[in-house]
Amino acid sequence: MTARIDHAVTSGTFTLDGETFDVDNNVWVIGDDTECIVLDAPHDVDRILTVVGERNLKAIVCTHAHDDHIRVAPELAARSGAPIWLHPADAELWAHTHPARQPDAELYDGQVIEVGGTRVEVLHTPGHSTGGVCLWVPELNTLFSGDTMFSGGPGATGRSFSDKPTILTSIRERLFTLPEDATVHTGHGDSTTIGAEKANREAYAEG
Repeated sequence: MTARIDHAVTSGTFTLDGETFDVDNNVWVIGDDTECIVLDAPHDVDRILTVVGERNLKAIVCTHAHDDHIRVAPELAARSGAPIWLHPADAELWAHTHPARQPDAELYDGQVIEVGGTRVEVLHTPGHSTGGVCLWVPELNTLFSGDTMFSGGPGATGRSFSDKPTILTSIRERLFTLPEDATVHTGHGDSTTIGAEKANREAYAEG
């Protein structure tokens, strides 16, 4: 059986550099009827576990370590028994939210996660944060972009741990090389396609 994609939206706050904002976060779950992985753990453990259901949760895969993406990761891990995976370049950012609880395993560029008979490939895409990653699922022709790329433009930069030239390089060299008809499921807001974003040249300009 090919893995399927399940989805939930949770609401809460994002805090960094002394500012706090209300946000809605997408939670994406990849798997089949018996096992799955969760991408990010924002705000609401019960809502995430409702989507997981009775399946074995193999891992909590963090696209990056902003607090609105990892806030309930330790609680989700404790309740499900699943390990938390994070790219090590985001360790300092993680510690801002969870100084007493480290992730359980490191994500790395080129890593392949097997779930529900489907391969999920890790792409290190720094820029929004130092250790940001995207997840590419060739069999589903789908990219999970975290906060690296949204419908309409790149993820935000200008705050701690972020850099605009770096995120643009990540998008151009890692994401815009994927098939133009690939679906892009984002960390916030609507989904898009690789082709739609490539056509939006102004949004990805250096200036």
